[in-house]
Amino acid sequence: MNPTPASTQTFRAIDVIRKKRDGVELSRDEIESLVNGYTRDDIPDYQISAWLMAVVLRGMTRAETAALTDAMLRSGEVLDLSSLPSKKVDKHSTGGVGDKTSLVLAPLAAAAGVAVPMISGRGLGHTGGTLDKLEAIPGFNVNLPVSEFRRVLETCGCAMIGQTAEIAPADRKLYAMRDVTGTVESPYLICASIMSKKLAEGIDALVLDVKTGSGAFMKSEKDAIFLAELMVETGERMGKQAVALITDMDQPLGNMIGNALEVVEVVDVLRGEGPADLRLLCIELAGWMLYMGGVSDTVAGGKKQSEKLIASGKALDKFRQMVELQGGDPRTIDDPIKLPQANSTVTIASPRNGYLASMQCEEIGTACVILGGGRERKEDSVDPTVGIVLHKKVGDVVSRGEALATIHYNAEARAASARQLLEKSYQIQDSPPLDKRPLIHRVIGKAGDKN
Repeated sequence: MNPTPASTQTFRAIDVIRKKRDGVELSRDEIESLVNGYTRDDIPDYQISAWLMAVVLRGMTRAETAALTDAMLRSGEVLDLSSLPSKKVDKHSTGGVGDKTSLVLAPLAAAAGVAVPMISGRGLGHTGGTLDKLEAIPGFNVNLPVSEFRRVLETCGCAMIGQTAEIAPADRKLYAMRDVTGTVESPYLICASIMSKKLAEGIDALVLDVKTGSGAFMKSEKDAIFLAELMVETGERMGKQAVALITDMDQPLGNMIGNALEVVEVVDVLRGEGPADLRLLCIELAGWMLYMGGVSDTVAGGKKQSEKLIASGKALDKFRQMVELQGGDPRTIDDPIKLPQANSTVTIASPRNGYLASMQCEEIGTACVILGGGRERKEDSVDPTVGIVLHKKVGDVVSRGEALATIHYNAEARAASARQLLEKSYQIQDSPPLDKRPLIHRVIGKAGDKN
């Protein structure tokens, strides 16, 4: 009788859960068996959620992280985009409140001649999701099959979809489970999630935006740097060029939070308008994408080129083209008033004169989820119309009775709960805040030595 191959030996999920619970390093085979079993529905949600929590509490070694990334990557199809003459570059953010940069960057980089195959996710915890924002555009289809994804990419240079049945199906399932089991924040799970679906895209290079601050999953800069180094190392080990920017999330990015509202702000930026912090970060990230995509010799040159593409209207034209190719109504790009809107609004006023010293960014994101702009449970649907518009940012002068924010809502009870949370999130003081955190903290990765 032939011996049983190691890969087909009896596998019990509970044994893997116990090992990780006890801090024992898992083998590549154990991780691969767990991932494949869950992807095939052989392992129930309650067991994978127990394992995810064990990872959060015990962590993973670099070898385990690489094995998890590879197993998730190879749970589906890895795209071959070598037929496209342009370099393939993507960008990914670790998640923040009001972070809608992907919707700006994909068409902006494509307008410069870089191919951007972007596979994105939905809202996670208190942070918004790129797919949820795109689906606020009437008709926009984020569920394209791989063949149609390739056609859109070949036609206009960028395409934005979610994980399909073909691409990283393990990540799609694990991502949704992490969202509702309090297991989002683990740097090892974040790394494997991001890198598995990004490497499945067939990209040449990846620009990472790693958030730090009260509204980020990585609250401390030390933790953000650890995650950034983990992802850059994973990408380079798999033969891809990677760079990570550590950026600030101590307050929301831009002024609008909520899916349709954020699309409005994306169009504003592509028109050369919009809030200064959002414009600055988009240009910085685009500069890196153009540099790593080989259409600019330096990051500074990529930034200048990006500004010209916005000023000429070419970036907005590219966004409109992508929207139309993916089934969306292009009229919403020319006239954002056609985007879905909430039925009611209410304003939060400043209780006193002074300076806005700080904002509890995570609470603001949670308030948007309470309104219906995100998911509190795995099965929840998202209301694209609700959200929050900020009228003041940290450091601004405020007067008693002046509007701090406007809530866009459809349900009175939800609005009341969100309002209470928002009112507590603001700190107003008599003098200006002494320290204003920079928007971009630092750059990590070998590519950062060449700008």
